[in-house]
Amino acid sequence: MQRVFAWPYRAALAGLYRLRIRAWQLTVGSLVMNAVVGLLLLRGERLLPGVLLIPAGLLDIFDGGLARLRGEESRMGAFLDSVLDRVSDLLLFGCLYWSLAGQGLRAEAALALITLVISLFVSHLRAEAEAAGVSLSEGLFQRLERYVALIVGLTVPETLLPVLSILTVLGGVTILQRGWTAWHRLARGDGAAPEGLPPPAA
Repeated sequence: MQRVFAWPYRAALAGLYRLRIRAWQLTVGSLVMNAVVGLLLLRGERLLPGVLLIPAGLLDIFDGGLARLRGEESRMGAFLDSVLDRVSDLLLFGCLYWSLAGQGLRAEAALALITLVISLFVSHLRAEAEAAGVSLSEGLFQRLERYVALIVGLTVPETLLPVLSILTVLGGVTILQRGWTAWHRLARGDGAAPEGLPPPAA
């Protein structure tokens, strides 16, 4: 996905920069948009929430790149972005689960809940790896892919169940992929040494 959209991404990023839009505005805007999507899902709607996920996903995609382009990267900004992303996941998949369960669609509701747990665990793995000094951004199915898949599932009739199934399976693969990568790098001694102790000898 990143390779396909590389050039449009850079062009849009340059436009946002010229408009003097700040990264935190995109982050908050994405959260608000996801909250609106969640409310619409609770009302039983599908098409409009799926359409609104397009701008919500775009805002989420551009905030980090815009911060780097403006030279405004900070640990506080990264923390805020990560926390609000998790809140957005909770709103989106939590409301989808509640809506599907209320309609008696047990299989779809269960998969929505599993997808929520997987998305949180994928993020947790990255946080734990980075706390140990290991950079971990690998993953077969990450946030962008989840947005695209869910847009299809909500806007195209009769595709929500297979889409949620795909999200569940590939999300599980991503957990295994990140777990293995982190374990392998830590076993090689790539992680940072505990605070106050010298790094391991080469």
